Amino acid sequence: MVAARVASSVVRRQVRYVAPVPAGTARGLVAEVYAQAQDEQKLVVPPVLLHSPAPPVLAAYWMLMREPLIAGRVVDRRTKEAVAAGVSVANTCPYCVDMHSISLYDLATEDDAEAVADDRMADLGDPVVRAVAGWARQAHTGAVVPPFPAAHGPELVGVVVAFHYLARVVNVFLPDHLLPAGLSGAARRRFKRAVGRLLRPTLRAAPRPGRSLALLPVAALPLDAGWAAADPVVAGAAARAYRAFDLAGAEAVPASVRALVRDRLDGWDGQPPGPGRRWCDEAVGGLPERDRAAGRLALLTAFASYLVDDEVVAGFRRVEPTDRALVQAVAWAAYAAAREVGRRCAGPATR
Repeated sequence: MVAARVASSVVRRQVRYVAPVPAGTARGLVAEVYAQAQDEQKLVVPPVLLHSPAPPVLAAYWMLMREPLIAGRVVDRRTKEAVAAGVSVANTCPYCVDMHSISLYDLATEDDAEAVADDRMADLGDPVVRAVAGWARQAHTGAVVPPFPAAHGPELVGVVVAFHYLARVVNVFLPDHLLPAGLSGAARRRFKRAVGRLLRPTLRAAPRPGRSLALLPVAALPLDAGWAAADPVVAGAAARAYRAFDLAGAEAVPASVRALVRDRLDGWDGQPPGPGRRWCDEAVGGLPERDRAAGRLALLTAFASYLVDDEVVAGFRRVEPTDRALVQAVAWAAYAAAREVGRRCAGPATR
């Protein structure tokens, strides 16, 4: 019990900018999500904790990630972890790359895990992992044909959407790397090997689908989430999560900013808009002055989340000082980008 409390304290300290709800004091919806995460991941991990100041957003994140990735379904976990790692590379999210390459140490091979982490998709030895990781790496462009049968679409596009969301949020709220700094290449491999063995029971489990759906009210599946329609559970998760993110955006993100982000997503070619943040400063120049800090945070989160820093967060907090508002704003912007990626994966018919 003492060890569990120490571990929980350590992971809470990884979260920056907001104060997560401690597991021992969680109530209501937060406690319900924590219980599911503890049961299925054996720890309330930092990506769960960071969402806790905004309980409906926490539930939305959990179901968007759990149902396609963690729940037992048609597609094996190795394939889904390869997709998660490929998306993490695409979003320049070292923390997520570390986490999901560790998973591949156990589910695939060490060499393939390191090839994904190093963005060397062509060097992957396993043809299935190579195909899906390469697709996931480019899925946000909408230009790559999915290398899997249509029946696998709800799960694998679901993982792409979940991790385009999560990588952006992690880049804002968690450290740059999961692994200790300063490790040599050989030491990194030993560390990943050891953690992979610890994670094995959770990686090889197959929790029942649909457990998370009761966390949020039923909602209609939007047309641009048609990628999920063939699987009622994944569709239910996407519909509920999308609705919760929309409500969070309406509460914390000015309408002018939401319109600006959506307009830029319409014309997004999938490439980073940089270098630097000049493009962002120019884009928010047309917003009302009070909305510019939120615009800066939302645009950077959606298009270059690795550029969100103390200054950007502080600017937003001067207008919206609560942890809840900050989590909602970042979550909405990350979701807006992930939703657009999902639409592209499904093809132009869902426009």
